[in-house]
Amino acid sequence: MKLLVIGSGAREHVIVSALLRDPEVESVVVAPGNAGIAALVQCIPIDVSDAQSIGELATELQVDLVVVGPEVPLMAGAANELNARGIPCFGPTREAALIEGSKAFCKEVMSQAGIATALAHICANLTEAEIALDTFGSPYVVKDDGLAAGKGVVVTSDRSEALAHARSCFEVGGTVVIEEFLDGPEVSIFGISDGTTVIALQPAQDFKRVGDNDEGPNTGGMGAYSPLPWLDESVVAEVTERVLQPMADEMKRRGTPFVGVLYAGLAMTTRGIRVIEFNARFGDPETQVVLSRLVTPLGQFLYAAATGQLKDFATLVWYPGYAVNVVIAAQGYPESPVLGTPISGVELAESDQQVAVFHAGTALVGAELVTSGGRVLSVMAQAPTLNEARERAYAGVAQIVIAGSHFRSDIARNACATHS
Repeated sequence: MKLLVIGSGAREHVIVSALLRDPEVESVVVAPGNAGIAALVQCIPIDVSDAQSIGELATELQVDLVVVGPEVPLMAGAANELNARGIPCFGPTREAALIEGSKAFCKEVMSQAGIATALAHICANLTEAEIALDTFGSPYVVKDDGLAAGKGVVVTSDRSEALAHARSCFEVGGTVVIEEFLDGPEVSIFGISDGTTVIALQPAQDFKRVGDNDEGPNTGGMGAYSPLPWLDESVVAEVTERVLQPMADEMKRRGTPFVGVLYAGLAMTTRGIRVIEFNARFGDPETQVVLSRLVTPLGQFLYAAATGQLKDFATLVWYPGYAVNVVIAAQGYPESPVLGTPISGVELAESDQQVAVFHAGTALVGAELVTSGGRVLSVMAQAPTLNEARERAYAGVAQIVIAGSHFRSDIARNACATHS
């Protein structure tokens, strides 16, 4: 198989690494890619928001499958363009991707599908927002209705901060979704869907806040680990039955079947499992710890999803043990990351064969590797125990030097303390 992967982050780097382990994958091209991906495969510059350009490139390369990583090309209609050209695409159409593109739409679909989620009000002005905030009370949860790269959500006990976020969304013509706060730990589960059948991958937990102990602003994600030793194994089957499959069924009923990743962000509340949100693609940084452990050939798996053949797919096989991923962020992230800072030590980190460094915001200037984005690198380690995987990941982080950079020191710490 010849594959084209769309995207430029650590998510795409790990997808490419997993695809290259598939014996049926003949070649992989990535557009636009990054410095780390370019060390593995050919990278071609492209505007990921231009669906026609993606279609033209896939046609020119005569690929058998396109794997779309980020949400932007999905909402731009990349899958629609590829479908019209008869090229299999792992990724939903624009209409199906709206489950991520509009939180209000997603709430409507979940309601129709009978999926348990937080109570919510959709607000278009400050008066409505104030009423909703006072209805649900503290902690306040305010979400930008549109795409926000994982950073459009404010969870705070400060009413003025919550209202300020709503105001900033209204000022640019947007709407907000204000929800009741869901207690309990959060879990991410990816469901691979072919429009009819959904197969769940192993669960992960990510860390959204920039600082230790979940302090500071939300980010795109500062780390993750998988599997979760504290989560009962029956949860995956329950989520498939009560969340993922009903969502796929409802999207199909609406005439917009969902092909790709049904990413369910879940809260394990005292009242049971509740959906926080759905995304329409693999999550970053969870993908790094989930796909790195997948033994089942990824190319064949995603092709089966893109061509409606998941029902014939065998049970997934996983490497035993655990994976921990720590994100190294640039100075100033998430508000104003400093770009162009030299990076060293990646090779030292990867001298441990159980450690992989996935590039996100990196670029080559001449022969020098420098920062080009807020989240710079993902340092992922695997080991038989969660504690050992964590130790290896942080040992890898310690080898990497980026002036002014920062990372969380508590990824998987609590899970290790309670399930060592």
